[in-house]
Amino acid sequence: MVKEFLSQCNVAFTVRDLNVDSEARAEFIASGYTLPPVTVVNGQAVFGFDPERLLELLARYHEQRTPTTPSESFD
Repeated sequence: MVKEFLSQCNVAFTVRDLNVDSEARAEFIASGYTLPPVTVVNGQAVFGFDPERLLELLARYHEQRTPTTPSESFD
C-alpha cells in the first residue's frame, strides 16, 4: 500500500527488502523498528501505512527545498 501510494503521488523512493538485504535488516533493527513497513521521509519515520502523515512530511520536505532556478523539479 505504501509503495502504491508513493507512486500515485509521483514520489521517487527506494525499497529496501529486509528479506534479501542484510545491511538494510541490520539498520532496521539498530534503529529500533519492530515491524515493516517503515517509510523514512527526510529522517522522519512513518510506521505502517499513514497517508496523512506521509503527505505532511512530503510537503515539509518540498518546502525546505526551495528551488534555486525555474527549471528545478522535485521527484
